[in-house]
Amino acid sequence: MSDQAELLRIEGIRKTFPGVVALDSVDFDLRRGEVHVLLGENGAGKSTLIKMLSGAYRPDSGRIVVDGEEVRIHGAQDAERLGIATIYQEFNLVPDLTVAENIFLGRQPRRFGLVDRKKMESDAEELLKRVGVRVSPRAKVRELGIARLQMVEIAKALSLDARVLIMDEPTAVLTSEEVDKLFAIVRTLREDGVGIVFITHHLDEIAALGDRVTVLRDGRSVRQVPASTPEDELVRLMVGRSIEQQYPRQRPDAGPPLLSVKGLTRDGVFHDVSFEVRAGEVVGLAGLVGAGRTEVARAVFGADPYDAGSVGVRGERLPRHDVNAAMGAGIGLVPEDRKGQGLLLDASVRENLGLVTLRSATRAGLVDLKGQARDAARIAEQLKVRMAGLGQHVRTLSGGNQQKVVIGKWLLADVKVLILDEPTRGIDVGAKVEIYQLINELTASGHAVLMISSDLPEVLGMSDRVLVMAQGRIAGELTADEATQDAVMALAVSTAAPAEEAREAHEAHEALDTNVRNEEEAEGSRGH
Repeated sequence: MSDQAELLRIEGIRKTFPGVVALDSVDFDLRRGEVHVLLGENGAGKSTLIKMLSGAYRPDSGRIVVDGEEVRIHGAQDAERLGIATIYQEFNLVPDLTVAENIFLGRQPRRFGLVDRKKMESDAEELLKRVGVRVSPRAKVRELGIARLQMVEIAKALSLDARVLIMDEPTAVLTSEEVDKLFAIVRTLREDGVGIVFITHHLDEIAALGDRVTVLRDGRSVRQVPASTPEDELVRLMVGRSIEQQYPRQRPDAGPPLLSVKGLTRDGVFHDVSFEVRAGEVVGLAGLVGAGRTEVARAVFGADPYDAGSVGVRGERLPRHDVNAAMGAGIGLVPEDRKGQGLLLDASVRENLGLVTLRSATRAGLVDLKGQARDAARIAEQLKVRMAGLGQHVRTLSGGNQQKVVIGKWLLADVKVLILDEPTRGIDVGAKVEIYQLINELTASGHAVLMISSDLPEVLGMSDRVLVMAQGRIAGELTADEATQDAVMALAVSTAAPAEEAREAHEAHEALDTNVRNEEEAEGSRGH
């Protein structure tokens, strides 16, 4: 490693925002042909650091050195000129443009002064093949699911021929097969001499892919260690303490059924889905991407329609496609897309925490702002939301703290059934344990939790029962003792169609779901 040329160095970088020191004397370097992992809790400063390298922020002090020369990065074009490309955790794509148009946005190939669409689409197709995703370069981005959006982002970054590639949580929404493909791409890039800054909360990925690790804590670079460093030590460096139990599930005795789903069917998406969730219980919903888990959750919450079946809470049947009725019955949903569906990004922490209880806090047309502020402060303290104050815009919080706000608004509403869709995606190990403890508190007080997660160890560690979906159906149910990774995966693929048919069905489901959501948004029916 020592003979590799240095591509990038950061010295003594400091960045402050009103009331917050985001980075304080941070040092970091990247060498040619290495994967350097940037590790830290949510709010540790990782996002601020990479936004400086991409030109979104400018440092207050310190130096950025590229190829031995100090540089100033004032915007994305400066970063691209220096050979720096960034793949953000939150997608940076234009929904109404095609895949090819997004990949080459602002850099379209031209012929006789006009955009050469044939070449653009041909080049995009080659890049898409390189990242192993089957999607037409002429498809509109809004028609794609989250996993395919991530691969389009990677294809876009590869089109820049970057020498420094920054990847912010690139595996958060990918299946294990897609992760393997991504790792193969990263290893090829490393062999080609590209330096890669890799941000992940999945500690098992560090030793599998990384060379070195720089740990950030509270805006400071606390240590640089080899990627082979044991996970327990990485956790200690990251959070400043040891975490004895990664999945601290406490299992109270289950009470009566709170949520009952019977024969739920939506043509082409899910079929004859039936299950119960009891008071004090965490039921995990597992399955491959495209199995229909999120679609079922949205139908239960009333956000999406269904064709047959019923949803009941404490024995009372709910009307179909009625978010207000679901909320009134005590159902809450923490969606997988927290920014797009769970938050008002330009509103404050206080305003977001009070969204669900706004109606109940209103008397004679006036909102009890003082009471809402008091309740918001209590929940923010309980969840340990890192913020400058309740007036801070949610957009400026880290991903983990945004997730805490989404969960917090339902805690204020005292929901009886909380549906958690990918509750810890993009969240560090310390914050994960805090959310798991919160789940324990909810079930200990008699609430019911339905948890959807693509993180199989999380499902196994925190669920009292596991329901496994495959191609829109419940393929089986496992008790906590029966649930193993092998058992879950066997059920997850038990009714799978041939690969091509399954892929086409998945794409059709995603397109249908997107169209339904667009129609609902046009009607103003989004209730959460």
